[in-house]
Amino acid sequence: MLFKQGMSAAVACFVGLLSSAHAEDGSWDKVVEAAKKEGKVVVYNMALGAPYFTAVLKSFEAKYGIPVESLDLRASELSERIRTEQAAGRFLGDAEMVTTTMIEEQLKNGDFVQKLPPIPNAAHLRPPFKANEYSVPAFMQPMGILINTRLVKEQDIPTSWHDLNDPKWKGKILSDDMRPLGSGNTMFAILEKTMGIDFNQKLAEQKPVFSRDMRNDARRVARGEYAIYIPQIFAFTSDLKGLPVKVVIPKEGAPFAEMDLAVLKNAPHPNAARLFIDHFLSVESQLLYANAWMLPVNAAAAERANPDAQQFVNAKIIGPAKLAERSSMMDLAKKLYP
Repeated sequence: MLFKQGMSAAVACFVGLLSSAHAEDGSWDKVVEAAKKEGKVVVYNMALGAPYFTAVLKSFEAKYGIPVESLDLRASELSERIRTEQAAGRFLGDAEMVTTTMIEEQLKNGDFVQKLPPIPNAAHLRPPFKANEYSVPAFMQPMGILINTRLVKEQDIPTSWHDLNDPKWKGKILSDDMRPLGSGNTMFAILEKTMGIDFNQKLAEQKPVFSRDMRNDARRVARGEYAIYIPQIFAFTSDLKGLPVKVVIPKEGAPFAEMDLAVLKNAPHPNAARLFIDHFLSVESQLLYANAWMLPVNAAAAERANPDAQQFVNAKIIGPAKLAERSSMMDLAKKLYP
């Protein structure tokens, strides 16, 4: 799945729309005014301390003078937090930035998000991204393989996901836990479908070591505790500059999670939530993500990404994981990794 095709046309369209998008929505100034009166916005997210997300928060505060409170948790923890608060009628969060499947699950199992009001910058999404009734894409989070360049010889660098099952890597792979919600399970589910039914069985025989501290796990590989880490979120590699590591995009493609933005039910600051989502979809915010090796959803941001980021912005991706498959994939992962 490549997004380079058609991007130039989308950018041309973007240029024509940029000057008129907010003007056409005559009520937008009122949204901004109401957001400022609300006084703050509370954003529930899975950024895991990412500096580019923090940069978006700071730019929003600087532009609008509206403080942002950020609750940053892993998928399983955030899902339970929202469910508990909503069930108890404790409406504390305004906006959420979570995976598409998590929003699908919220809509399936409870009334946790409200219909999305018009977001001007949603008009500038590059194909095939589009908003739906309840959410809008924020960015794609692709994942590859991280290697320690001192422990993995040039000729042994895994260029295929299948290469992880080479006997030489047994006991030398560190992995995000594949059994609960999170990047590890997303990778597990997508590779189960893409690589064939025996792939994960063989990978389990490699005895990967599980952890749930993704940012620190990459540094453990950099220190030489393990030769390989999976799945390595591209963007999380940007804070490893100068260390003996390299992120590899396997030839089959990179599994990915789609992150979406939505407004939580009974949000106490609904206008501020709407304004924050629009700001996140702006060229400036999206360019922060593109230059951090994420896949932006804004066409102009993708075009303007720096040269180091281009291979990641336009990487072949595989997926995403489907909500309908989540339960069976978690069960299978628990069976292979009791």
